[in-house]
Amino acid sequence: MSTYAVTNPATGQVLASYPTATDTEVRDAITRADAAFAKWSRSAVEERSALLNRVADLYEERRSELAAIITREMGKPIFQAGIEVDIVVSIYRYYAKHGPAFLADESLDVAAGGTAVVRKEGLGVLLGIMPWNYPYYQVARFAAPNLMNGNTILLKHAPQCPESALAMEQIFADAGAPDGTYVNIFATNGQISDVIADPRVHGVSLTGSERAGSAVAETAGRHLKKVVLELGGSDPFILLDTEDMDEAVGRAVFGRMVNGGQACNASKRFIVLADIYDEFVEKFTGALAGIVPADPSDETTFLGPLSSQAAADGLERQVKNAVSAGAVVRTGGSKAAEDSAYFLPTVLTGVTPEMDVFQQELFGPVAMVFKAQDAEEAVALANATPFGLGASIHTANEELALRLAVEIEAGMVFINEAGGTSAELPFGGIKRSGIGRELGKYGMDEFVNRKLIRIKK
Repeated sequence: MSTYAVTNPATGQVLASYPTATDTEVRDAITRADAAFAKWSRSAVEERSALLNRVADLYEERRSELAAIITREMGKPIFQAGIEVDIVVSIYRYYAKHGPAFLADESLDVAAGGTAVVRKEGLGVLLGIMPWNYPYYQVARFAAPNLMNGNTILLKHAPQCPESALAMEQIFADAGAPDGTYVNIFATNGQISDVIADPRVHGVSLTGSERAGSAVAETAGRHLKKVVLELGGSDPFILLDTEDMDEAVGRAVFGRMVNGGQACNASKRFIVLADIYDEFVEKFTGALAGIVPADPSDETTFLGPLSSQAAADGLERQVKNAVSAGAVVRTGGSKAAEDSAYFLPTVLTGVTPEMDVFQQELFGPVAMVFKAQDAEEAVALANATPFGLGASIHTANEELALRLAVEIEAGMVFINEAGGTSAELPFGGIKRSGIGRELGKYGMDEFVNRKLIRIKK
């Protein structure tokens, strides 16, 4: 039976299935991408910009169709699915506009005389291994800068996202991308190991779990391949003070609940100073208790199902283990029904460092709330995690926030917002949250050959 299938998490119904690629088809895909690189890497930057703009145009034209696909595949509420498509459009347009400048030669001051420049060139075929939680966005932030660099793309999407994978490949074909520039492969994990090992493949970008990241990094390291890894997160939301608790709670709800809480950089641990802790917990709990999971195809739905019943089962086990160890459920705490992917919004308090959940990522609508006596304890709690993706600090004291931002162990720190994404902002983490950066000019710099050209006079 195929491992690539569309299973609607709202109903549990298998809507379509697709066969995995044969070994011959995978080898042929690499051959096509490698042959395309020989030409694409020598194309004018204006040609690359034009392609990315045409891709953006097609995403705009097909917005409704694309949004409906991922609502079926992974349960994203249809309104949020449309917003994801909009973000993707902005990413392709950003690199179409700014990519040529990012690729400009850099002149160096040469102490010994003469001249020297650093020229940025593509590396070759790149493999992208992408997850289900943002089926279009995750791909765009890998594909857009690297196509601009002159690299070519092999895309291995999550097995539950075959239709979005095919829709993206079709967009590139319809936009006039040269054959082999962007190739989708329905590959198995075993085949992916062989792809990474292939000498024609020059780098790997993965967004996914720590386990997947470790496996890919091990294989890539063995074959001396560059990797970018965007892995898990358990981002702290530090609330030091507020003049408007309702507004602060609104930020917290958005930070935890968007995309059903299924985001690596979602706010997951809420660290609140003692003098406002009780008020925050009361209002935050009330706000989450008022959110009812509903049909993701309804334009008014804010919270749909998790991506699968298996995902909901796993999250429920984590919550139950925390409760058995002494954590307190303030609201929710379980799936909406036994045979369901819908999960009730949940608030946990009383979590201590001795509990397994303290060191885990909760990938769904479950929030842990902690009390801190002062800002120093808040930072210590924020850093007491194996993850280091993002963090947010909320306070009217901007000077204090900036000081604490330096002390936070994370790749991204947001002040007075729960986090977010934009094409120009670098995205990535430290510690167990990954290696490298995506988006912005830093996303252009990961998979390039910085070639020195020196003229001695």
